[in-house]
Amino acid sequence: MDGDGTRCVWGGHPPGAVGEPVHPGPVLSATFELGLPHDPQPEFFYGRADNPTWRAYETAVGELEGGECVAFASGMAALSAVMRLCARPGTAVVLPSDGYYIARLVASEELAPMGVEVREFGTAGAWEPLHGASLVLLETPSNPGLEVCDIRAIADAAHAAGAMVAVDNTTATPLGQKPLPLGADFVIASDTKALSGHGDVVLGHVTCADPILAGRVRAARTRSGAIPGPMEIWLAHRGLGTLDLRLERQAKNAHALVQALLGHPAASDVRWPGLPSDPSHAVASKQMRRWNGILRFTLPSAEAVGEFLAASHLVSSSTSFGGLQTSADRRERWGDAVPPGLLRVSAGCEDTDDLVADVLGALDAVRI
Repeated sequence: MDGDGTRCVWGGHPPGAVGEPVHPGPVLSATFELGLPHDPQPEFFYGRADNPTWRAYETAVGELEGGECVAFASGMAALSAVMRLCARPGTAVVLPSDGYYIARLVASEELAPMGVEVREFGTAGAWEPLHGASLVLLETPSNPGLEVCDIRAIADAAHAAGAMVAVDNTTATPLGQKPLPLGADFVIASDTKALSGHGDVVLGHVTCADPILAGRVRAARTRSGAIPGPMEIWLAHRGLGTLDLRLERQAKNAHALVQALLGHPAASDVRWPGLPSDPSHAVASKQMRRWNGILRFTLPSAEAVGEFLAASHLVSSSTSFGGLQTSADRRERWGDAVPPGLLRVSAGCEDTDDLVADVLGALDAVRI
């Protein structure tokens, strides 16, 4: 079962048995039977430590990424667990200056006061120096700028300096990019986005190629209590079954939107790694297996963004991405160091012609 679609549909599902449900529901119990005092401890004994529903989803994601997956209550819970696991006083944590802003807040407001040096580099820039670092965190393509860095080259340099490497793979998805074979020690993602795909859960995960390292991550989750709910995991596993189909349509829609945006006078600085003329395309094409549905462009002002969103019927104004419906997020409102009119757009699964017509019509309403 090597195809993306087959892995998405069947991953984590046990062989069928006569009389058993084809689509088993979530295990909602917080407690499990322990047996008699001298019986061996069972595999599942308490809801903070493990759950069969978690295991099914983790198996599916781990098969897609090529490692052992540990699910968390959110993407930030997963990211924070890795940062805290690797950071040590007297060492440095290296992360992107143009990546997700809350990761920088964890580094500057939680790790730095404990004696951890924080170094920031632009995703598409030169990642050096790395000496003295205990963790190098990459986010590629970056959020929201969609810049790309060479995972293998930076991983080699980081390992030579004695640092571990984590890659936030949320925008690419495990179908679009596999950081573990490129040298990453950790893959992190917000499964709130494309993996679950329906905007109805908050979830995250960490995947490691080294089972010992995965065990440390799992222990950190148990100690912190940053655990996902079984119902959320079950919903995400159900959504994962259509990731291959959704990603195909989203990438098609993103490509069509980029082509339309390039020809419209209201839009500037149009970026999408799948575009051959994009500055990130050369590096992205070496390490990405498939393109995704996330693009960005800039309108003249925040007011222009309001005009665009008011005129659109198919683009919702919301944060997050990777869902069925196309959405746009004006990232400056959250504190990203970007122009006021920059929009991160998540192309949804609408009919391509309908979506392009709607976006062009909304752009025509923008006063230039």
